[in-house]
Amino acid sequence: MKLHTYDINQKYKKSVAYFSMEFAVSQSLKIYSGGLGFLAGSHMRSAYDLKQNIVGIGLLWSFGYYDQSRNEDGILQPTFRRKFYSFLKELDVHITVKIDNVDVRIKAFLVSPEIFGTAPMILLSTDVDENDYLSRTITHKLYDANDRTRVAQEIVLGIGGTKVLEALNHKVDIYHMNEGHALPLVFELYGKHYQTKEELKKHIVFTTHTPETAGNEEHNIHFLHEMGFFNGHSLDVVKDIAGYSEDNDTFSLTVGALRTAKIANAVSKIHGKVANEMWDWVDNRCEIISITNAQNKKYWTDKTLIRALDEHEDYEVMARKKHLKKLLFGVVADQTGKMFDPEVLTIVWARRFAEYKRPDLLLYDLKRFNELINNIDTPVQIIWAGKPYPFDTGAINTFNELIRVSRHYKNMAVLTGYELNLSKLLKHGSDIWLNTPRITREASGTSGMTASMNGSIHFSIDDGWHPEFARDGKNAFTIPHSDHTLPIAEQDKQDHYNMMEVLEKKIIPLYYNQPKEWVEIMKSAMSEIEDDFNSGRMAKEYYRKMFNIDIG
Repeated sequence: MKLHTYDINQKYKKSVAYFSMEFAVSQSLKIYSGGLGFLAGSHMRSAYDLKQNIVGIGLLWSFGYYDQSRNEDGILQPTFRRKFYSFLKELDVHITVKIDNVDVRIKAFLVSPEIFGTAPMILLSTDVDENDYLSRTITHKLYDANDRTRVAQEIVLGIGGTKVLEALNHKVDIYHMNEGHALPLVFELYGKHYQTKEELKKHIVFTTHTPETAGNEEHNIHFLHEMGFFNGHSLDVVKDIAGYSEDNDTFSLTVGALRTAKIANAVSKIHGKVANEMWDWVDNRCEIISITNAQNKKYWTDKTLIRALDEHEDYEVMARKKHLKKLLFGVVADQTGKMFDPEVLTIVWARRFAEYKRPDLLLYDLKRFNELINNIDTPVQIIWAGKPYPFDTGAINTFNELIRVSRHYKNMAVLTGYELNLSKLLKHGSDIWLNTPRITREASGTSGMTASMNGSIHFSIDDGWHPEFARDGKNAFTIPHSDHTLPIAEQDKQDHYNMMEVLEKKIIPLYYNQPKEWVEIMKSAMSEIEDDFNSGRMAKEYYRKMFNIDIG
């Protein structure tokens, strides 16, 4: 079956299957949680723009990640609602995979390129009448908290996705694993499509996205074997092609991917150094290079704002920015009953709620926070948004504590429903995009890229993509970071102090006292972000540095 409705650019003729647990391509297709999905969505959009021979392979989550609602007290209420999509086309393939010794039926659905302007995407579902109830639940919830379900999802993605492509007679040259979730595909390919591990490696590439433990999944190898993760291969074969130690029953998906891929990439230059140090102990691993993440400018930018920038009309830039702030503040008023002022400096912290990202760093010193937020001479407005993992009690408690604190301030708001549309509004309507991870732990952090594209100035710890872009005080603001070897409490104390010094002594005075200089920083951010951090550059680099290279 021909999946591409566009003519392939011959520079990108090598056929690639891009496996990812989540894709964020439209507000109407809720199969994503956050940054990994936003990145994959931009990649699919740029693959379409460049007419690349790529097919996305993902899962059709019946209930999505979760819907972020509020209970009667206004605090977070994760809810799960079944989703229905009339625009998906069911493909005529009949696939089963064996999971925990049960044959599980998989249906495949096509997202055609013309629907959202993406490369074609195939989404897999086990939520079909032919399966028993337990099998149907495999594709109910993205990142299910149950280990057995999570592993079953990975089997469906890796083995099921590979089988669907084969059933469609779609030739694949390169299998790209966006994180280690799709690792079972190597055990489907080995012995069936490629008879040696050397031949297998020529067709596998891998992207690692995080140094965080939670993002580098590990399981007991006998549990994985029992579940069918290794597609019936013996543990001797698994040891041979993916490596594991007989005196350690722990199997790392990331290590398995590094040993079975011809090449891997980290997602920023700093992350490249961190990843190479982190996985230095892994023998027989592939090379880890850096390809910095990027986002699709055409999708994320406000076109009128960009037109004003291109026409060199500072007045129009500021007028449009204030209009965009008003649109965002309509959502603030609707959700919280608070009326924000478009003339006031507006700071946004919005991304996945995780402890190392320190969403509450601004509140580290409540006395200083009070002085900041109650200052009537140079006022600020602060908005938080983001989705904690629905079963991460710590992250949910942080989110809810911010909501409780916000009740005491008319110029502080916490928004729910952080998905593509709200993310766009926040990036269009903010003045400052705040990023506060602990140094070395932010692999990339792409939300600041799309903020900068819309004149929201990135204010960040010097981690992830930020040092590749930032000229402090010229196109961004940098928080001098503490020594990452210090105890966490000391890091937080120093980073908070440094952040507040820059905010109070540089950013706020500049916004209110030097508006022309502020506009120049906005314009520099919008102009300088364009080439290196537009996902077209990234999509080209993947072909040049990963897909087209030969090994052995």
